This record gives sequence, structure tokens and C-alpha cells, in this order.
Amino acid sequence: MAETRRKIRVAAVADLHVKEDGAKSYKELFAEVSGVADVLVMAGDLTDLGKPKEAELLAADLRSCTVPVVAVLGNHDHESGSVEDVTQILTDAGVKLLNGQAAEIAGVGFVGVKGFAGGFGRHMLGSFGENAIKAMVAESVEESMRLENAMRQVRADRSMVILHYAPIAETVVGEPLEIYPFLGSSRLAETIDRFKVNAVVHGHAHRGTYEGRTPGGAPVYNVAAHIEKPTGKTYALLEL
Repeated sequence: MAETRRKIRVAAVADLHVKEDGAKSYKELFAEVSGVADVLVMAGDLTDLGKPKEAELLAADLRSCTVPVVAVLGNHDHESGSVEDVTQILTDAGVKLLNGQAAEIAGVGFVGVKGFAGGFGRHMLGSFGENAIKAMVAESVEESMRLENAMRQVRADRSMVILHYAPIAETVVGEPLEIYPFLGSSRLAETIDRFKVNAVVHGHAHRGTYEGRTPGGAPVYNVAAHIEKPTGKTYALLEL
């Protein structure tokens, strides 16, 4: 019981956008994380164009990481239509890649989905009009339902939700207002607030804001690599 209640340190980062030219290596970053954190969380856009070669380069860099790695995919990881290959490569490298599942590590339940667009609050897109709009809203709703089903799997007394898309507008502040609807959806926050969640991390909004809260009070962190964080590092360091 003492072990399950021990606080753990989570290093969280998103939007590494690994390119197939291998111009940027993350070996040193992953090695550093292994010295300061108990778990590494990656919140999507692991690759730049969703190519298997990019996933292979990331998998090679992850050999320098000696702590468990939990991740979700982002929109960039879907770009080349090779999601199955990218998933297999990263899973074979030991990454717990979540898409509507929960994984328990050291007494903390990690729950992950990609999420989707749709907008926030009273400006959230509704299912009305053309079939294309209805399909977009249906995708957003489906991701929220996937998140809810995953949350119901959690048995630990602490949990972290990993998303790529933002669940609140507060952490996308800094991006152009015109693209807010494409950066996330309040439907995700509505789902989160039906459960006890200790922290939420996401990426996608490169010019957003580091910290915010859901309407229910769950702390949300935009951990995109481009966002300034209290650590002064590429990654955030959170204690659960």
C-alpha cells in the first residue's frame, strides 16, 4: 500500500515532431528525463508526418530512456496514413501507446486519447447542417466517449489524462482566435470533470499557455515542446 501512495514525478512533453532526416536527436533529453522523473509522458505529434522512418528514429532515441514511457498520437502522426505501422514500431520499443485505454504505473492510472477539434464553451461546434460538419462533431464526441470508457477502467486513486488536443480554451491562449476551434474541444473537459483527475496534459497549441483548469478544477498543462515551462526545459515536471 505504501508503494501505491508514493508520489511519483512525471516528465511530460508533446510535439517533438521527429523528422526522417534525423537532424534533431532526443537521446540526451530522454537520458536527462530518466534521471529526474519516474515516468515519461508524450502527448502526441511524436513524429512530423507520421512516417514509419520517423517512428524508427524516435524509437532509437528512446533507448536512452530508462523509465516507463506512456504516449498518445497526435494529428501529425496520422498524416501519412501509417498509424498502424507507427503504433507497432513505438509499441515494440516499449512505449505504452494509449488510444482509449488506461495503464497503471506506480499507483497512478494514466489514461490517453488523441482527442479532437470542435471548439470551446458556447462556441463549440454543433451537429447541424452538412454531413461534413456532422461527421466532424461525431468524431469529437467519439473521442470524448473513448476517454470516458478509459477513465472507467482506472482503479488507482490517482490519475493523469493524456491528450493531444486541448480540453480547455485557457491553455490555447496565445494562438490566433480564428484557429481555436481546431485546437481542441470542451467535450473533453466535460468528460474529465465527471471523474477525479489529478492532472491533464496536452500539446498541439505550440503558442498556447502552460497552465489552466477545467471548469471542475482539474489542472491542465500544455506541454508542447515550444511552451515555456517552470522547469526551463522542453518538458514539464509534475508530481502526482
